[in-house]
Amino acid sequence: VQLQASGGGLVQAGGSLRLSCAPSGRAFGWYAKGWFRQAPGKEREFVAAITWRAGKTDYADSVKGRFTISRDAAKNTVYLQMNSLKPEDTAVYYCAADISTSSPYSISAPQRYAYWGQGTLVTVSS
Repeated sequence: VQLQASGGGLVQAGGSLRLSCAPSGRAFGWYAKGWFRQAPGKEREFVAAITWRAGKTDYADSVKGRFTISRDAAKNTVYLQMNSLKPEDTAVYYCAADISTSSPYSISAPQRYAYWGQGTLVTVSS
């Protein structure tokens, strides 16, 4: 299974973008899907995650109130709506997916996720 992330681009500060991530190939019984990002010279960090059946969400403090994660089960797709973008949101955004119901890691931990997309670049200009 490969995850295909799309929707990145160049936007001015204060603008919006919506990222999408869908798997190619066989559909799994996902437990959770998440978004992470990595800015130049920085470690990969958690952005948002959602449990697939219950729709429980979690967000990094830095994006709360500005970003919204959602899912469309029929399309097997997870979205990240990003509003009020700031230059510090500039990064490569990666989607990730998990099928385990017994992982010891929270949905905000990258160690939970076995499947990763290739990343989509978001650039926010000031």
